Amino acid sequence: MTVPFDVARIREDFPILRQTIRGKPLVYLDSGASAQKPRAVIDAMVQAMETQYANVHRGLHWMSERTTDAYEAARDAVAGLMNARDRSEIVFTNSVTGSLNLVAHSYGRGILKPGQAVIVSAMEHHSNIVPWQMLRDQHGVELRIAPIDDNGELDMQAFEALFHDGKVGLVSITHMSNVLGTVTPAGQIVRIAHAHGAKVMFDGAQAIVHRAVDVQALDCDFYVWTGHKLYGPTGIGVLWARREILDAMPPFLGGGDMISSVTFEKSTWAQVPHKFEAGTPAILEGIGLKAAVDWVRAIGFDAIAAHEAALTDHAIARLSRIEGLTIHGRAQDRGGVVSFTLDKAHAHDVATLLDRQGIAVRAGHHCAEPLMQRLGLDSTARATFGIYTTLEEIDVLADTLTRVREFFQ
Repeated sequence: MTVPFDVARIREDFPILRQTIRGKPLVYLDSGASAQKPRAVIDAMVQAMETQYANVHRGLHWMSERTTDAYEAARDAVAGLMNARDRSEIVFTNSVTGSLNLVAHSYGRGILKPGQAVIVSAMEHHSNIVPWQMLRDQHGVELRIAPIDDNGELDMQAFEALFHDGKVGLVSITHMSNVLGTVTPAGQIVRIAHAHGAKVMFDGAQAIVHRAVDVQALDCDFYVWTGHKLYGPTGIGVLWARREILDAMPPFLGGGDMISSVTFEKSTWAQVPHKFEAGTPAILEGIGLKAAVDWVRAIGFDAIAAHEAALTDHAIARLSRIEGLTIHGRAQDRGGVVSFTLDKAHAHDVATLLDRQGIAVRAGHHCAEPLMQRLGLDSTARATFGIYTTLEEIDVLADTLTRVREFFQ
């Protein structure tokens, strides 16, 4: 069951939004880097610390059993959110970066063969580039780059051409660009890759915040995302993969909880997902993530997507009217991310002046230096929208940017 979308009521769930910054009302337009936390998440984590906290999985006492149930309920919540076939397909990591590195290390070294190729796109975050470069240098796989066009959309003809020799074993690609807001054509990507015998992984760090993700409908093989962008805590990430793939992959880290038995001669592994979850997990963060998933699903992704589409359309319309301002990325299918530059002003200076008016945006290369090079830039300013962002805040941004430009003139 969903509740009616009311942004004013939703904002009441976020204590941090009530404060002022430098005497100005906070306008938080940096949710793409990390989203603010609703009261439901804060309360769930505090309550767990105050009333039931203990380590999980190993204890036989009441506190441990209760906390284990609460932590494992997060796995059920995430499986439901993604429409996973089985809760065992949900592996908890520490971040998207952790999930990508797990796949690069375990699937990359354990399943991919030297001489096979991995495809990424020209608009990837560093976390979906560097692990594959390491795999290339240490394991002998080839790294291929799928180009984008001038609108910031994936060049699908060039993408398909990368499969010409049958060597591609894996496509690892963003579902939504953290810089351009571009939503990649996931269904088409999967169909092409599978037709050529390759697996597909989507970096869903941005996408899962803005729209419903159904891994069975997508028909992909891996999907990764992180809790802190979906209004949950930092320190917990998600890797979903098909059960048969996880079963075939070797462990990534060794230690407690990922074993079935240990002797000095050998060790045997636990069943998935625990095979990939060595050591004490992020217990409180898991409990907080479950609260975040429940909270978001109660609002509903149809309502969230409609709200954020309206915000994005309004932002593009308002910012496009500012002389000397260039918006980067004009994809037809896009999420709540708007990157821009202002002539005669460095992005860092723009962000600093916006901050003086209480407006928080991101400035820099956004951990996507190859994309910046493709765009011929060294940095952009970036406004990213969340469930609590309002049209009035977009107007404040536009009006302030007009004054910022006048300052640099």
